[in-house]
Amino acid sequence: MGRPLAVAITGGIGAGKSTALECFRRHGAATVSSDDIVHHLLATDPVVKRALVERLGDELLGADGAPDRERIAVRVFNDPAALDFLEKLLHPLVSREYMAWREQLGALADPPTVCVTEVPLLFEVGAEKRFDQVLVITAPTKLREARRGGRRDDREDRLIPDRDKVKRADFSYVNTGTPGELDAWVAGVMAILMERALGHPSTEAAGDMRDNS
Repeated sequence: MGRPLAVAITGGIGAGKSTALECFRRHGAATVSSDDIVHHLLATDPVVKRALVERLGDELLGADGAPDRERIAVRVFNDPAALDFLEKLLHPLVSREYMAWREQLGALADPPTVCVTEVPLLFEVGAEKRFDQVLVITAPTKLREARRGGRRDDREDRLIPDRDKVKRADFSYVNTGTPGELDAWVAGVMAILMERALGHPSTEAAGDMRDNS
């Protein structure tokens, strides 16, 4: 069959990207989280560790000697230069790991039909070109803040507005309902993606899945 159809999920902080990714896993897609890739890099990549210590200090290291994500988050909070350094360090490496994972899937004797990952800064870093299909998950600002415990995240100011992401995406979902409603929407999208991957015409127009509002 060749490599799987490659799908990216993006959207604002607290919109529900990780929940959507889990829904895709339940409906048969191969999935990987960018957060999981970052965790792997921090735990195992000596180049990443050295660069972080040289730029941000060894107080970032945890008891096990590896970079600690919580300490890194505290260090770059309200420090745009440090955050910019961190993103420029990690994003190319995350992309490399993702592409390697995708190639490994394609080399399997029975590869999955669809593979999905969530990419928070997909459009911001121009990574959409690496994917066959893009999904945007959105939610109102106040709801996303509530999901984060009422905290505002200054990183939002650096993101492309949701309305612009939706225009550039193949599918979009306004995640203001229940987890079950999100899961049902993902099931419908997954059916379309499977048909596209297998070269069959979709029984439902993609436009019908672009906006559930």
